[in-house]
Amino acid sequence: MTAPQTLPIPRPTAVPQAHEHAWLAESRHPTSEGVVVYVRCASCAARRVDVQQHPLLPPAAASRTLTP
Repeated sequence: MTAPQTLPIPRPTAVPQAHEHAWLAESRHPTSEGVVVYVRCASCAARRVDVQQHPLLPPAAASRTLTP
């Protein structure tokens, strides 16, 4: 078989590497449920919404991570 009669070899597409997000707070405001914090990953620009229910507790994700 000659080259024009063969199919191209499929090449795997690049898969984004998973990483630990480094969340940066873009804004925050108090609500009846606690402080709502809008965060963005410093390296991949993913975003999510967190809620901090008490000042001594860390924020917890209130939404899923949205990637651009």
